[in-house]
Amino acid sequence: MSVTLNITKSKVAILELSRPEKHNAFNAEIIAELIKTIEYANELDIRALVLKTQGKHFSAGADLAWMKSMADNNYEENVADSLELAKLMQVLATSPHPTLCLVQGAAFGGALGLIACCDIAVATPNAKFCLSEVKLGLIPAVISPYVIKAIGERQARRYFLTAEVFQAEKALDLGLIHQISDNLEQSEEYFIEQLLNNGPTAVKSAKSLIDEVSDKAIDEQLITHTAKRIAEIRVSDEGQEGLSAFFDKRAPNWQPTASE
Repeated sequence: MSVTLNITKSKVAILELSRPEKHNAFNAEIIAELIKTIEYANELDIRALVLKTQGKHFSAGADLAWMKSMADNNYEENVADSLELAKLMQVLATSPHPTLCLVQGAAFGGALGLIACCDIAVATPNAKFCLSEVKLGLIPAVISPYVIKAIGERQARRYFLTAEVFQAEKALDLGLIHQISDNLEQSEEYFIEQLLNNGPTAVKSAKSLIDEVSDKAIDEQLITHTAKRIAEIRVSDEGQEGLSAFFDKRAPNWQPTASE
């Protein structure tokens, strides 16, 4: 299996792509496996979803043999293939769970879509990024909504058109990643610990709130909606437990114990 999913005792799902001999490039089969696995994880009662890959590089993007086969296909077949990649991005971007992406080595082409679809992204100092599609006479069409949302239209105008390779520091500056780390395992542990300390329902609600509020006019409708959202969670079991724990100066019941 090139795609595996393991659930920890703390209810964290670790999704790993293992195709290092192909630099974790994806083809139709890999995309189908990733979709199936992420859809399954999205339905689980878990606290977080971690996306990582094995080997020297995070992902070279599309597999060359797959790209060649698509070039031989007709327009309708190419649309069908592209819709599968679009579905992969969508199921990851719309996961109800907080998602963490760990990036090492090269991340090219469609791999930047996976990174942009995750809530939190951490990369090693030697990581390299490239929206390489135009070098091949193509465009980063399917991943564009997610990458543009991450780095902004102005930066996309540069990197979509030049296909420059840029380093981790630039990816951090652009907002594609959140942190640079010499130790991805340590960073993974850190972010998981932060997430597990928070109310699981609150975390999911905070994530959905971002989509509900982003780019919306601050009008009466939005103000009323946000007021209702905080009121709903205040009177929920989790909200009541969180407030009680704070005033009682104790850990809330969702925090993992030392044995977990």
